[in-house]
Amino acid sequence: MIAITRYQVPLSGASEFEGSARTVLESLAECPGYRSGRLGRTVDDPTLWALVTEWEGAGFYRRGIGQVRMILIPLSTLAVDEPGAYEIVDSR
Repeated sequence: MIAITRYQVPLSGASEFEGSARTVLESLAECPGYRSGRLGRTVDDPTLWALVTEWEGAGFYRRGIGQVRMILIPLSTLAVDEPGAYEIVDSR
């Protein structure tokens, strides 16, 4: 499964956000079931970021998020409120 969380980050907070998001990715990488992760920012709107992770399954994702919640909570205030967990239905 993949998890995509989008964030609306003011330009003035971009550097701090990027550092915190990198710390989240580093911590998630140590969790069982974690496959990969990426942090990106749109080229059309530099205030819109995405944290994309891939997991062996939804249970691993939920437990992983639970393990890093203390460093993830401050970022959640910037998260776009939308569903973010996706089941992979095709991969080539």
